[in-house]
Amino acid sequence: MTDAIDWAGPWFAPCAATGRAVHGRLVQGDKLPQALEAVGACPVRFVSQAELPAGAAYEQFIFDTSAVPTRENLHDFFNGLCWLRFPLAKQRLNQLQAAQIAADGVREVRGPVRDALTLFDENAALLQAPPPLWDALVAREWTALFVTLRPLWAQARLVLFGHALLEKLVRPYKSITAHVFREPVPISLGDDLAAWDAWLAQTLNAPSLARKPFTPLPVLGVPGWAQANSDPAYYADAQVFRPRRTDNATAT
Repeated sequence: MTDAIDWAGPWFAPCAATGRAVHGRLVQGDKLPQALEAVGACPVRFVSQAELPAGAAYEQFIFDTSAVPTRENLHDFFNGLCWLRFPLAKQRLNQLQAAQIAADGVREVRGPVRDALTLFDENAALLQAPPPLWDALVAREWTALFVTLRPLWAQARLVLFGHALLEKLVRPYKSITAHVFREPVPISLGDDLAAWDAWLAQTLNAPSLARKPFTPLPVLGVPGWAQANSDPAYYADAQVFRPRRTDNATAT
């Protein structure tokens, strides 16, 4: 399951040490829930998917039992790593999901808050960067972001949160796009990811998420994340580095 992961990929750096440790337990014969439990402390337990009752809502089950149903696959492997890396934020996302379920029930079509919560959980990224980079990112001025302002990336830190996003990067391809949370990570937090976790848990709220506070970022455009992007022509691919729409539609 985890043999194909190249932990040297820069996108895996924040979770590589934990990921390697979990991989080691799997090689020794542990099931994934056991391996995750053995490697790190967390406010939830990891249990077999079989413990989720038929018809039960996944998020509600986690909220009620503090147990995360876990399948033996890469998707749930990265979900577990995210719980170990961002336990407070993951718990906050679950609390917000449960509050929406309590208010509206489990519907066939999710409302805007639950949609945004799921999107965050699956595909979000966090960015700490100088203001000019943020301005260029939100405007989707890709040449400015990645070519003109390229030296500023030395002062930036991009951390991938979404576990589906991390799963895609096991086999990276140019068009993989993250949804960057449009709340800048405070520069004062430095590279302390435990502080990022606490900040994020305090920042996430339903009214903000209902407004879909994300902006797209093709992650292999980040300097150093793909060898080919050292050539400015890499960013001329408008199918990947799409210009901002001129209408008033919300960016997603």
